[in-house]
Amino acid sequence: MSEVIATNETIMVVGGGISGLTAAIEAAECGKQVLLLEKSSTVGGRVGQLYKYFPKLCHPTCGLEIQYRRLKGNKNVRLLTMAEVTNVEGESGNYTVSVKVAPRYVNENCTACGACAEVVEAEFDDEHNYGMMKRKGAYLANNMAFPQRYVLDPAIIGTDDATRAAEACKYGAVDLEMAEQELTLNVGSVIFATGWKPYDAAKIQPYGYDRYENVITNVEFERMLDPFGPTGGQIKRPSDGETPKNIAFIQCAGSRDKNHLKHCSRICCMATLKQTTYVKDTLGDDCKSTVYYIDIRAIDRIDDFHQKVKEDENVTFVKSKVANIVNGGNGNVILNGVDTEGYNRYANEHDLVVLATGMESSLPEGIFPEGTVINEHNFIDADESNGAIFGAGCSSDALDVNRAVQNSTAAALRAIQTVSLVSGSEG
Repeated sequence: MSEVIATNETIMVVGGGISGLTAAIEAAECGKQVLLLEKSSTVGGRVGQLYKYFPKLCHPTCGLEIQYRRLKGNKNVRLLTMAEVTNVEGESGNYTVSVKVAPRYVNENCTACGACAEVVEAEFDDEHNYGMMKRKGAYLANNMAFPQRYVLDPAIIGTDDATRAAEACKYGAVDLEMAEQELTLNVGSVIFATGWKPYDAAKIQPYGYDRYENVITNVEFERMLDPFGPTGGQIKRPSDGETPKNIAFIQCAGSRDKNHLKHCSRICCMATLKQTTYVKDTLGDDCKSTVYYIDIRAIDRIDDFHQKVKEDENVTFVKSKVANIVNGGNGNVILNGVDTEGYNRYANEHDLVVLATGMESSLPEGIFPEGTVINEHNFIDADESNGAIFGAGCSSDALDVNRAVQNSTAAALRAIQTVSLVSGSEG
């Protein structure tokens, strides 16, 4: 890795998902020097794991491809992957940031030919597919990975697999001598765009995610529909690989619950409405969808999408917070609860259940300067005492893609103002 140069006129963006990409590119296109850090081997974040966006139902490639093109074409942005911030100190216009850069074991000579993966035997759970399938110990994170460069899993370093990978590479790209690096950088502003993670469904004990194979999460369901995903684009029951006929979608699985996430995660209602269209498009009238909900939060123009889904005769809405899920036999499960519109008890059997798990902030803890305002939901509040530390996208609140992009543009503008003041005072 070449020397990383940063000054108090540099804007650091932490996180390379759609929010971090937006903030970094917007600031760079305004002429500012930007250092973009991403903890994994590729940018793209959670958006890269989606099958389609709502409400237009276009594929994420149409949004990410544009951002990647803008990123590649702007010399004001320096991208560091495998990089994690471990500490931030200082004040507005003058921050000292400690960064740990993990070794990729593959240098910039890589052409993404895949020869290293062909000879490696070890396999690991595939993070991009939430562990629903395996990947090799030498791998490209996903088809749209940027940079298009392989990475070696640290678990194979020192093994025959690593040696074979190095020998298979015709371009001298596999570098087994790479080591972890620690950087100390001076920057004028820090934008945190570390995104979100799905709430751990296993913590919601009454729903039996860790007991019943055919209870899955909405992010896992999303990966099923991807042609390059674990089921090749087909909706299958994990227990037996059969096509489901009666799917239940449970809303607020972990959200709006004082025992789990107190906040509304905002994306879950629309995500489920979107996923019922996957069922319709993939399985047609042979499969029924039932949505169990507290209330549907589809505001503004996206309520039109909600109303369109409600018109589908194969989709039923039950206003209820499901009490628990029990074994129904043959891999099926039974949902127990009370319909709060008619106050009728139900025990409904389904052959697949999809939990709309909540959005949990991925904001790192214990690294911020004293006085930085982090609220009870682990989001960065917009507060003057934060100085020039800003939250973008889902580091500031639970947001959908559209609102996250808008929020990140605003964060970039605030960071630009900060470093412009530094530049002006020194001039």
